[in-house]
Amino acid sequence: MIGVAGCGRMGLPMLMALRNAGLDAWGFDTRTQADFAGVPGAVTDDAAAFSQNLETLISVVRDIPQTEEVLFTTQNFTAAPNLSRVIISSTLSPRYVRDLHSRVPGTITLIDAPMSGAQIAAEEARLSFMLGGSTEALDAAQPLFDAMGQHFHRMGTFGTGMQAKVLNNLLAASNTAMTRLVLDWADAAGLDTDRLLALIATSSGQNWFASGFNKIEFARDGHDPENTIGILVKDVESALDAIPDTGDPGLPRAVQDAIRALKPRG
Repeated sequence: MIGVAGCGRMGLPMLMALRNAGLDAWGFDTRTQADFAGVPGAVTDDAAAFSQNLETLISVVRDIPQTEEVLFTTQNFTAAPNLSRVIISSTLSPRYVRDLHSRVPGTITLIDAPMSGAQIAAEEARLSFMLGGSTEALDAAQPLFDAMGQHFHRMGTFGTGMQAKVLNNLLAASNTAMTRLVLDWADAAGLDTDRLLALIATSSGQNWFASGFNKIEFARDGHDPENTIGILVKDVESALDAIPDTGDPGLPRAVQDAIRALKPRG
């Protein structure tokens, strides 16, 4: 059985994509089944029942503390009797992810597979995955990624997918902060937002956030530690945890500050 731990805005559509592809997949979330009435029988909050036939675990929880709970403490799914593969799809510190090798039983294959594309891409099963692991492990897991995504970037050994993801998200956070600033300044100048976004999409300022502004579910949100804008602050911190010795944290820290200052946009 394939298990998806963390059935939030990304994990739930990933779970449904697996099920829609005919795979034996079940979700775990600490919220009760009443919160998943729209997908009856797909998600449980019973960790013992979830563990029983668990062979592949895909972790899509929010951060390192929740990952610790899933893998080692509260749920402790790495002790599941039939577990043979763990796929880390959360965006976490690359340093933390690499250290999992020494903490997870040697009988369990590890793959890091963080994804990009926002909720809309998860719902349409066209995520982009950044993959780290052995060729054999990635080949064996490819049918799962095919069910959930459209673009697959094999970056190297375990941990390299996460390193690539945090660098990608560092750019995404920068684009988010600057695009929102540009739109605020455009409002002050009396420019039509839709016309400006159309111009950006075909000009040198083009970026994913601006091009998808009217589809990305969090594009107009203000900062909140619990929403996706808040997660971007966490993702920048994950990149900074693996900063090179010669790296300058000044610009990433400025991006974090800009994101923390974002207010909801009408």
